[in-house]
Amino acid sequence: MEQRADARASSGDRHADLMAVVAEATDEERLALIRAHPELAGKTAIDRTLTDASAAEQASAGLDRLTPEEFARFNDLNAAYRTRFRFPFIICVRLTDKAGILAAMERRLANDRDTEIATAIAEIGKITALRLKDMQ
Repeated sequence: MEQRADARASSGDRHADLMAVVAEATDEERLALIRAHPELAGKTAIDRTLTDASAAEQASAGLDRLTPEEFARFNDLNAAYRTRFRFPFIICVRLTDKAGILAAMERRLANDRDTEIATAIAEIGKITALRLKDMQ
C-alpha cells in the first residue's frame, strides 16, 4: 500500500494494524494486493516459483499432489474465476483441503464482484494472521 502522509500510530497488534491499512486503501490498492497472489495449483506452483510460505500452504492442502482430473478442475475453475472477476481466487488454504477449496471456488463463482473483493481481502487477513503467528 502506498505510504500515507497521515501515518497512523501502531495499536501494538501487528495484524490489526496491517488490516487497518488495507481497509483504508483505495479500491485500486486493494485490487493490486489481491492480484499479487498466485493462482492455486497454477503455473507458479508447477514451475516452482511460489514463495516458500505459499508452497508450504498449498502443500498442506494437498495441492502439490493433484490427480490429473483434479488439476484439470482447478485449471478450469481458476480460468472461470479470473474471467469473471479479473483477479485470482484467494482462500486461506491452511484452513481447508482440496475438496473444500474446489467447493468454495464453485460456490463463490456465483458472487458479485464486490462480494468477492471483500471475501478475498478477508481471506488475505486469515493468511496474514497465520503467517504472523508462525513468525512468533
